[in-house]
Amino acid sequence: MKATLALCAGLMALVAATARADSPWPALPRQAPEPASNPGTPARVELGRMLFFDRRLSESATVSCQTCHDLKNGGADSQRTSRGVHGQNDLRNAQTVWNVGFLTSYFWDGRAATLEDQAKEHLLNPVDMGMKDLDYVAARIRGIAGYRAYFEKAFGAGDVVTADNIAKALAAFERTLITPDTPYDRYASGDRNAMNDQQLRGMKAFQEIGCVRCHQGPTFVGPSMSTEMSFVIRFPTNPRNPLAESYELTRDRGRFESTGKDSDRSLWRVASLRNLRYTAPYMHNGSVPNLADAVRVMASTELARTLSDTEAAELVAFIDALSGPLPDIAEPKLPE
Repeated sequence: MKATLALCAGLMALVAATARADSPWPALPRQAPEPASNPGTPARVELGRMLFFDRRLSESATVSCQTCHDLKNGGADSQRTSRGVHGQNDLRNAQTVWNVGFLTSYFWDGRAATLEDQAKEHLLNPVDMGMKDLDYVAARIRGIAGYRAYFEKAFGAGDVVTADNIAKALAAFERTLITPDTPYDRYASGDRNAMNDQQLRGMKAFQEIGCVRCHQGPTFVGPSMSTEMSFVIRFPTNPRNPLAESYELTRDRGRFESTGKDSDRSLWRVASLRNLRYTAPYMHNGSVPNLADAVRVMASTELARTLSDTEAAELVAFIDALSGPLPDIAEPKLPE
């Protein structure tokens, strides 16, 4: 009992040390949680980095994870919708891969529960990477002899060049992609000078206007990053809103497209607000070109609120404080 109380006291002290009293959110942790089934060992992370950059994971050998999630370009690709194998265009905008280790579901509609699952789905998506099945994925990588030593170092000896291990390595690498040194994080950790006055006014407006109802926690994606259920909302709340119509926000029916359930129509996972400085255009269809327009769209469609120019500028300033320096991830030399 005493040990339990001591642990609770320690956790409370940690939260107090990382969050200011006037901020409802803590700073982003410097390490993402990882499942017991896939510990992020250095060997797995290094293998995952290689696979992330390897175009041979696509059917045409022309598209890698890095193609649509450019780590030097905010973890996205600056396109309305991404281009996959054979010049095909995806239906949705590429979200950043930075800080994905803190999410509890993946894809715009939250249909994948783990990073490992989303990796497999991207490999098999006929537009994204176009592999016909997971056995074919494993066979493609197994045919590159130089990879075997890396797989054995990461997973042990034996038949370890498998699709499951490819997904595990990719996920292990992606969990290391963290940007914890934003102005907001430094402020939340106690640096009173980390955010300027406009950003602080924007943070206050973010709470008062109601953005915080959906964008909370270290990643600004929902009530809690530790929940086992993905946090989804019906978007747009008012589908007949002029801005919703102007930006064609209802054409894509959200989670319904993958489940076929009427109850899933227009359900979307709440998107993170981190590193948006780098990832224009915005929304699931990439129809909104800049952050100033994006905050107006969200305020109007979700909160029935028309923002003044000052309010919009302050909200953009606060959201910009959630963007920070991107760690330099070097492109690896791949096995031939």
